[in-house]
Amino acid sequence: MTIKEECIGCIIAQSKRVCGAIDADELLTHQIVTHVQTALATSDFTLSPPVIAAPLYEAMAHMSGKIDLYDEQKAHATSQAYTYIPFLEETINANCDTFMAILKTAVVGNVIDLAAEVSFDLHHAIHTVFDTPFAHDDSKQLYEKLSCAQTLLYIGDNVGEHLFDKLAIEHLKQLFPQLHISYMVRGNFIINDVTMKEALEANMQAVCTLIDSGVPTPGFVYDLATLEAQVHFDNADVILAKGMGNYECMSPVTRQNIAFLLKVKCSVVSASLGHDIGSIICKMS
Repeated sequence: MTIKEECIGCIIAQSKRVCGAIDADELLTHQIVTHVQTALATSDFTLSPPVIAAPLYEAMAHMSGKIDLYDEQKAHATSQAYTYIPFLEETINANCDTFMAILKTAVVGNVIDLAAEVSFDLHHAIHTVFDTPFAHDDSKQLYEKLSCAQTLLYIGDNVGEHLFDKLAIEHLKQLFPQLHISYMVRGNFIINDVTMKEALEANMQAVCTLIDSGVPTPGFVYDLATLEAQVHFDNADVILAKGMGNYECMSPVTRQNIAFLLKVKCSVVSASLGHDIGSIICKMS
């Protein structure tokens, strides 16, 4: 996806949310927002929103003197997510459609997005997701692909959500015992996206192979990835890409057998997919 006019206002709004998150004073807030507005005035509209946003977040981190702008918010999201793991585990085990329960467990964490147009209510999302149908539902096609696959590349999205990814991976391995699963994280701290730091803290290496993509963007960009990440992307039988950032960066799709699993949280992605904000999506390429 290429950036749209609506994305400009969204990124400016994100910069203001960053200022609130780091308790920036009036001067720093002015400096950050002005820098973002100035940079966006000459945006390259052939690029995707995450690619445009990445250097702006890097600049905001430099200006504020923080390595990780959302460290406190990510810690809170992780703590909150942990409290729901027993409920989700029980729900998967009790569900007659195990695969659908796994997908719903994976997608529900996608509400944890500090760059989205809409705020999130994780408690409400978790307690309603299992009764909410996918607005676009390619789950049967994905099941068939995984049944005959040997390798799955699972591309993560946000912190907190990664705990639900871990639970989903544990149950995918039970359902598809022949499947080798790799989990790919961002290369740098960017918004509240999962990096190797959070994946290791969650001991995700116990259930899958961890891969640092090397990308500095809030979404997987092939040309910015490490050679190792590119090889995994090229050779995986199936790719499961979580969240809007990955969808934005990988659309139009460059290869087959990518499953996009996300919650629609902005008007631009809503228009691209043809589904309302708030919809949950399971879409195969």
